[in-house]
Amino acid sequence: MSISVIFMFVACGGDKEKTEVAPEAQGSNELVIYSPNADDEVNKIIPAFEEATGIKVTLQSMGTGDVLARIAAEKENPQADINWGAINLGIYQNNPELWESYTSENEKNVPDTYKNITGFFTNYKLSGSAALLLNTDVFNKLGLDPDKFSGYKDLLLPELKGKIAMGDPTASSSAMAELTNMLLVMGEKPYDEKSWEFVEKFIGQLNGTILSSSSQIYKATVDGEYAVGVSYEDPCVSLLEDGATNVKLVYPEEGAVWLPSGVAIVKNAPHMENAKKFIDFLISDEGQKLIAETTTRPVDISIKNVSKFVKPFNEIKVAYEDIPYCAEHRKEWQERWTNILTK
Repeated sequence: MSISVIFMFVACGGDKEKTEVAPEAQGSNELVIYSPNADDEVNKIIPAFEEATGIKVTLQSMGTGDVLARIAAEKENPQADINWGAINLGIYQNNPELWESYTSENEKNVPDTYKNITGFFTNYKLSGSAALLLNTDVFNKLGLDPDKFSGYKDLLLPELKGKIAMGDPTASSSAMAELTNMLLVMGEKPYDEKSWEFVEKFIGQLNGTILSSSSQIYKATVDGEYAVGVSYEDPCVSLLEDGATNVKLVYPEEGAVWLPSGVAIVKNAPHMENAKKFIDFLISDEGQKLIAETTTRPVDISIKNVSKFVKPFNEIKVAYEDIPYCAEHRKEWQERWTNILTK
């Protein structure tokens, strides 16, 4: 079945009396989703869900910030049923009134580490926070052996000063995830002052250059503008899948975090039962196997990814982030990053 897709539009409010959703919407076969997710995931999940349920999906694609702004603007008269991919613990804690309580019966497929502990959003996939993308051609020009580069400590090599692409943790969720990964694994204890000593040295390696978007990091690295892109797993694997031969993906030997990505039902969703069915499908065995065909990982870690470029967990030093602690200290750490960068 076809997917109805509406791309980014300006958030607006409407007259409640004119636009209020009719009660019979609850019994319809429709579902409206707001999502920042990539095409490969969307194109795997939505057609399969439509076929399995007979429900017609209207997908409105926009960035994470726009998803949240739109849902907040519409909270008195919700137009969306599902926030797919723009929800995590920090977002939930900042806007708890925007989401409907729901725990799927398929939650049994989710490991304890990633369970729906709030009752309001469901983790359905894992995104690798720490992926160091090396341009092997640039490494060779610098006289460095990319095969000897193994982790964060190597980012401090003097030859790499000014040759590292990094995003802005105050504006980019993936860059913030990279920062919290560093703080977790680069000290004597998680998030200690020793880890900040590393971060300060790392910032010095950037020569004051921060890229404004996460996509710039891996694109500029594969194009040879940088030797290393401090990125995340999904786009790096996609580059390798697409045939890039001048780049290498390194998971930091100090430890790499995989953060859960969530899905939530919008408070007072017009198609509530259909929204519940979508969440059920995402963490069903079928839904998780479809995620495994993409460049992200299913939350059910017993299901292996199809891509040969997705390294098995048993070959990586996996680190586990204290998600509530990081959410609590997010603003403080962003301010500290900025102070180091600008001093």
